[in-house]
Amino acid sequence: MSEQPITNLSLFSGAGGLDIGLERAGFQTRVCVENDRYCQDTLGNNRDRFSNPQLEVLGDITKIGPSDLLELSGLKQGEVDLVSGGPPCQAFSTAGHRESINDPRGRLFLEFVRIVEEVRPRFFLMENVRGLRSAALKHRPLNSRGEEHPPLSEEEELGSLLSLGILPAFEGIGYQVAWGVLNALDYGAAQDRARLFIIGSIDDELPGDGEGIDDLVRPTHSRKGRPGMAKAKVLGQVIADLEDDPGECMKYSPNRAEVFERIPEGKNWRYVRDSGLFSQQELEEFMGGAYSSTGGRVGFWRRLSYDKWSPTLTTSPVQKATGLCHPRQTRPLSVNEYARIQGFPDDWEFSGPIANRYRQIGNAVPVELGHAVGTALIDLIEKSPPEI
Repeated sequence: MSEQPITNLSLFSGAGGLDIGLERAGFQTRVCVENDRYCQDTLGNNRDRFSNPQLEVLGDITKIGPSDLLELSGLKQGEVDLVSGGPPCQAFSTAGHRESINDPRGRLFLEFVRIVEEVRPRFFLMENVRGLRSAALKHRPLNSRGEEHPPLSEEEELGSLLSLGILPAFEGIGYQVAWGVLNALDYGAAQDRARLFIIGSIDDELPGDGEGIDDLVRPTHSRKGRPGMAKAKVLGQVIADLEDDPGECMKYSPNRAEVFERIPEGKNWRYVRDSGLFSQQELEEFMGGAYSSTGGRVGFWRRLSYDKWSPTLTTSPVQKATGLCHPRQTRPLSVNEYARIQGFPDDWEFSGPIANRYRQIGNAVPVELGHAVGTALIDLIEKSPPEI
């Protein structure tokens, strides 16, 4: 490693999952920007666990100037190695017309672009939901589609949000861009969780251009044990030791607990349907409108398995359609188990009410995934240090 710190300015930091991963890879986080007050408290309470003891935690990004970030980080324009974060992109509504972004969530993406443009980091790293790759720049309702309606415009086509909106925004400020979807399971997490990552380089240092950052961030784990890779982790490897002392968790109602008591490890609503333990009337009552649905029911009445990895953690373990019942106890996963699955250290302190702590953890980037992407960027930085 270089004697000089390799620096990161963290935007939309959340509870710090991405930052922990980047720190483990070798980055030093100088500033965190996060508007949620409970996440702010979480970051502040864990300040001494970062490599930079003077870590600053700031709030509303719309009220922060790049000069403020640079001053607090002790760096100048062009000296920052990385700007990272996961701005909301759901509301990005028109390509290339910043003044046309009316939804606050769309404007937050542009705040990320603004900071990158003015700070001029060597690299930027943006992460988001994988659905972003197929989202349209302009939404047309399903009842307005079909042969009897006008053809879709370019901005209404699937994927146009990325191809016409987000990528051109970064290319327009002078960055070479590569992107792709990475799954945390392939990098050492015991969770099947896919996220979209966009990496930008101001000096054209990325190998290749466009889609395909899996060539840069190579998987280390395999579901089927491919040669040269570790076998993907399963839930028992990560949380089994917490079974006798799981910590705080939400609770099921007596009626829900009674149903879960009858569901074996690794089974879900299909077992409820096929076991004969419940009447048709009970089944329809348990499932509600989802009973007659043609898909999307795998999360209903799901009891996890120690022998299988976790599905994607949601912001709550007690939702009907995305239930996360402990493999062997009739309760939701605890806050501590949630944190373990996301890769947080056991001593990471989450602030706020229990529902908010679940939300912070469920929204986080898995630490292992942040570490993998960070390691790839560190390799690029160390391979070709900037000229002095």
